[in-house]
Amino acid sequence: MNGEIVKIMEVEKGTSKSGKEWQKLTFVINNGNQYNPEVAFQIFGTDKVEKFNKYNKVGSKVDVSFNVSSREFNGKYYNSLDAWKVFKAEETKEVAIAGDDSDDLPF
Repeated sequence: MNGEIVKIMEVEKGTSKSGKEWQKLTFVINNGNQYNPEVAFQIFGTDKVEKFNKYNKVGSKVDVSFNVSSREFNGKYYNSLDAWKVFKAEETKEVAIAGDDSDDLPF
């Protein structure tokens, strides 16, 4: 999904039941759609959170690859959009244009 980062939330930190420390960051993009234009994604893991903060800021145009997951809690279901890859949108377009030879006809 492509869009512009409009909000980056504070990093959430904690410790799991097994004693492992974790980090989570939520960011919101505006994809420009007329209905429901803002979409919130989550990033888990210290390395991923640090890389995201190093290369992205509010106003950056990005292309987000993500997984959708659902969890049940007390009879209700909650959905998450877990980002696993975030690239600057301009870089993605350049790569796609440079690698697209489908319009090159031999005649």
